[in-house]
Amino acid sequence: MATVGGVKTSSVRLSGLGTTIFAEMSALALRTGAVNLGQGFPDTDGPVEVVEAAVTALRDGRNQYAPGSGVPELRRAIAAHQHRFYGLAVDPDVEVAVSTGATEAIATALLGLVDPGDEVVVLEPYYDSYVAMIQMAGGVRRPVTLRAPDFRLPIDELWAAVSPRTTAILLNSPHNPTGSVLRREELEAIAAVAIEHDLVVISDEVYEHLTFDGLPHIPIATLPGMAERTLTISSSGKTFSLTGWKIGWATGSEPLIRALVGVKQFLTYTSGSPLQPAIAHALDVGDDYFTGFTARLQAQRDQLCDGLAAVGFGVHVPEGTYFATTDIRPLGFEDGVEFCRLLPERAGVVAIPHQVFHDDVDAGRPLVRWAFCKRPEVIAEALDRLRVLA
Repeated sequence: MATVGGVKTSSVRLSGLGTTIFAEMSALALRTGAVNLGQGFPDTDGPVEVVEAAVTALRDGRNQYAPGSGVPELRRAIAAHQHRFYGLAVDPDVEVAVSTGATEAIATALLGLVDPGDEVVVLEPYYDSYVAMIQMAGGVRRPVTLRAPDFRLPIDELWAAVSPRTTAILLNSPHNPTGSVLRREELEAIAAVAIEHDLVVISDEVYEHLTFDGLPHIPIATLPGMAERTLTISSSGKTFSLTGWKIGWATGSEPLIRALVGVKQFLTYTSGSPLQPAIAHALDVGDDYFTGFTARLQAQRDQLCDGLAAVGFGVHVPEGTYFATTDIRPLGFEDGVEFCRLLPERAGVVAIPHQVFHDDVDAGRPLVRWAFCKRPEVIAEALDRLRVLA
């Protein structure tokens, strides 16, 4: 709790959270004119026909509150997407909810399913909102660390992280920030833990269409015994390069969706009414869009990783997502936070230090995350600037 002149100015829910690293680094980018390879948003818009579908919805009067769980055509499109790509049978009426981005879906899932004192197993390093929302729900996080250089799941540590107070596993694959894509045997281990201990799995799959080199994305809900205990979360922002629209969703069994919507109704209630039919249109595009999108991002990944290696970084080539991780020690640096704070002035580029995503700070200290969801010419400019470090 914080006070000013005896007046309470914040609750204990915000204790220690502060300002996100993304706000700090983006402010540095603006102040210094640096190329921003920190925050994970593309610098080009999504498909023109999807934007035009939103314009049509605006002009056709789709501007009032949508149903709290989402407009029917989007819920049907989400259910069809799950069946088309993964063979999952989802009832659009009771097993789908539209959210204000995946971030809200994660927040409402945790608030709706985690009681004070409940423990949540979470893969570390973790997206920063996970820490904040577990704390706001009164939960206790139990990290399981994916460590360099391969960032694979330590199955023994996963089993050891579970206690009688554990109620949920918060999963992320493809994994931000490491770029690791969980293999079937890793997912089977998570499923075995969840079934053995009667745990809910909240599965953040926003990068589901961004896996590279032929690696498949396997939703954990497709594994035996997992559909009824899994909330699967995704978003239009990453798949269609429309991050500012903030249209996400969750699918899962009716009781789990009911818990999520039970919280959402008192937060945003509904989300982007005229944008929802446009995303329904987007989810129905042909396979060429998805394969082309993945191929383009893989080429940008290779451009960035090859360039960072040429500068002298130790590069961990990602299997998915928007992000590549490097080890800064080959260039004579030790601390990622210090490195990222001096980088805009020294080289005119912004990146994000891994250690802010860790409880185990030492595991993340020498690691830095770079976004390759930028135009090739922007990546080339950043790499040219970084050569001053070589």
